[in-house]
Amino acid sequence: MALVPRPLTAEAFAPYGEVFAVPDTVGVRTSFDTGLANLRPHVPASLSIILAAPVPQPVVVEVIERHVFTSQSLVPMAAARWVIVVAPGTAEDRPDLAAAEAFLPAPGQGITLAPGTWHAPLTVLDAPCPFALLMWRDYGSEDEEVIAIPPMMVAL
Repeated sequence: MALVPRPLTAEAFAPYGEVFAVPDTVGVRTSFDTGLANLRPHVPASLSIILAAPVPQPVVVEVIERHVFTSQSLVPMAAARWVIVVAPGTAEDRPDLAAAEAFLPAPGQGITLAPGTWHAPLTVLDAPCPFALLMWRDYGSEDEEVIAIPPMMVAL
């Protein structure tokens, strides 16, 4: 199965979460908080910074994950090409890999994944890139589910 990424738009990504971007006007502040969610009020917010390494190409996705109780925001802190692979859930609470989609964010775009959204790990394409990640974490295993999947190629 090969996924062909399409441009990231708010409309196309809506089933999976929220898209945000740098405002076009200097001095304008835009809030992107409708996608933020914490389904466990006792769990604190966590802001992490990661220097994501580029993955070999062609991109092959072999695991998919989700955070059941929290949204997860991915904010690139430098210009870089990256891809986000997502999949809806099934009635059996598993990822629907046949309906998986891939998106290529434009420069200045980030995302917030809705709680429970199946997604591939952060996938940077060309060079290392720092990302800020915002979610609610207690560092327990009950919020993060990672499963192996049959290899899925992303055709760039």
